Amino acid sequence: MSGHSPATSPHAIRTGSWLAREALNNARGAVRYAVALGAIAAVLSLAPSSVSAAHRSHASHHGRPHHPAARHLPYPQLAWPLEISGSQYVPVAWADIAGWSEDDHLLPYKAFRTSCGPIAAQRKAPAEPKALGTSLRDPCRAARALDIDDRARARAFFEQHFLPLRISRLGEAEGFVTGYYEPIIDGSRTQTEVYTVPVYRRPSNLFVRGTSQNSAGLPNKGEVFRKIGRRKLVPYYDRAQIEDGAIAGRGLEIVWLKNQTDLLFTQIQGSARVRLEDGSTVRINYDAHNGFSYTPVGRILIERNIIPRDQMSMQKIREWMEQNPDGANELRRQNRSYVFFREVNLSDKDEPSGAQGVPLTAGRSIAVDKALHVYGTPFFIEGDLPIASEQSKTPFRRLMIAQDTGSAIVGPARADLYFGAGAEAGKISGRFRHNARFVILVPNSLDPLARGRKMPVPDPRPSEKIAKLFPQVDPLKDQPKDAKAGAKPPAAVAPAATTSAAVAKPVPLPEARPTVAPSRETRRHRYRHHRHYRCCR
Repeated sequence: MSGHSPATSPHAIRTGSWLAREALNNARGAVRYAVALGAIAAVLSLAPSSVSAAHRSHASHHGRPHHPAARHLPYPQLAWPLEISGSQYVPVAWADIAGWSEDDHLLPYKAFRTSCGPIAAQRKAPAEPKALGTSLRDPCRAARALDIDDRARARAFFEQHFLPLRISRLGEAEGFVTGYYEPIIDGSRTQTEVYTVPVYRRPSNLFVRGTSQNSAGLPNKGEVFRKIGRRKLVPYYDRAQIEDGAIAGRGLEIVWLKNQTDLLFTQIQGSARVRLEDGSTVRINYDAHNGFSYTPVGRILIERNIIPRDQMSMQKIREWMEQNPDGANELRRQNRSYVFFREVNLSDKDEPSGAQGVPLTAGRSIAVDKALHVYGTPFFIEGDLPIASEQSKTPFRRLMIAQDTGSAIVGPARADLYFGAGAEAGKISGRFRHNARFVILVPNSLDPLARGRKMPVPDPRPSEKIAKLFPQVDPLKDQPKDAKAGAKPPAAVAPAATTSAAVAKPVPLPEARPTVAPSRETRRHRYRHHRHYRCCR
C-alpha cells in the first residue's frame, strides 16, 4: 500500500471521553477539547455516499436545484470507524514512518506467523469486545499460505495487508515503553543452607471469580480469594504473610533460591531459568497471583529520595537492596502482590511463552494492554532508547508483535519490550522508562477512512440560510460613530446597478425590555397569594 498523500492527509480520529483527565491535563485543555470535536466533524464531513453524489449530478444535469429529501430522525446508529477506548489515532503513509524501510521485517513476520496459530484456532469473537476483534484472521490466512524467506517480501506482506495508524493516549503525543527479560538465576531442588527461599506453585485454595481452577494460567488482574470451610471466601494472603510462612509445608515448592531479591525480580519478569547445581535448568513461568495490585518498588525509592528518577533502573534497585538488607525487607513488603509459578518443559534454547501461549521472540515481542489490544497485533515503535549505555540515545525503529501482557501495562500506546534471557538482556531492559511513538497496524478490513465515508452527514440547518437572508444587527452597536454622536448621517447613495437576487435589509434586534419596579399594590397582591399557597397546600 502506498499510503495517503500529504495533500489529502486525513484528520485524526479520537475516541473515548474528551472530559477525561488525560485530555484536559493543562491550561490548554479547553482548546484540545474543541480540536477533538473538530476532528469528529472532519471525519463526518468526508466524501458523501455515491448515491447522494449521483442524485446531485442528475439534478444539475436537468438544470434544477437539488433539494435533498428529508431524512427521518434519528439518524441510523452506525459503528465508529475504529474505536479504541481512551486513544487518538491518525492514518499515516508508510513513507512517513521513520525507519520503516530500513527495518528487518522478516523476524516480525515469523513472530506474526507464530501468533497466527491461536488466532486461526478461534471460532468466536473475544469474550471482551476489542477494536480489532477477529479481523487478524484474514492476514493470518495469507501469512500461513506464504513461505517468505527474505526481508523485501516480508515488508511487502505487511504493506499489502495492513494500514498504519499513529496511535497514542488521548491528549498525548507519544506512548511509553519499558523492558523485560528472562532472568537466569541459581537454585536448588531442595532446601539447603544456601538456598532458603521457596518458589511456590499455585495453591489449591486460590480462587478467581469466573475462572476454573483447572485453567493452565489465571488472570494477572482481578480479585483472588481463598476458601475457608465450604462457602466463606476471604482475600488471599499478601506478600508479607506468605514470606512469613502462611503456605509453607504444603508441598508447593518448585525450587529454592538464594534470597528474596532473586524471587522478587523473577516475579516482576514473569519467568526465569533456574540453573541447578548439577548443571541442568528448570524453566518456570507465571501461573497465578494473589489478587493484590502491583506496587513498583522503584517508585517508592524515588518518592523517598533514595534513588533519583533519572538514575532509576533494576540494577540500582538490586544494588540498594543488597547493601540495605533490612530496608530491602521493608521495601519489598510494600508490594503486597505475589506471583505463583508453574514448571514448563522447555530446553535452554527455547524462549518462554507469553500470555498468548506462543514462544516470545527476543527483540520483537512486546507485552500490551490486553483489555484494549488483540494478541498478534503488529506495532511499529520509534524511539531513542538507552541500549548501548545508560546515557545513550540509540535509535530504536522496529516492528514488534503483541504476544504478552502485564498488570502494569495499561493504555493504548504502552508496551513492555522483551529482550531475551540473561544478564546482558537484564541490563538493557532494566534501563527502559522512556517515551516512544507508536504505529498500530490494523487489517485492511478495518480501514477507518472507508468506514468514515459511510457515516451520515447531518442535514443543513435551515437557520443558517435564514441568517444569510436576514442578517440581524444591533441598532446601538452597529450604527456609525457619527450617528451615535448626533451627526446627521449622509444621504443614501443609489446603487449603481440592480443585482439579480434581492437581498433583504438587516432586521434590527428588538429593544431590551425596560426595567419597571413593581408597584406597592402588586407586591401586596403577591404576598397575599404566597401566604394563601403555603397555608392551603
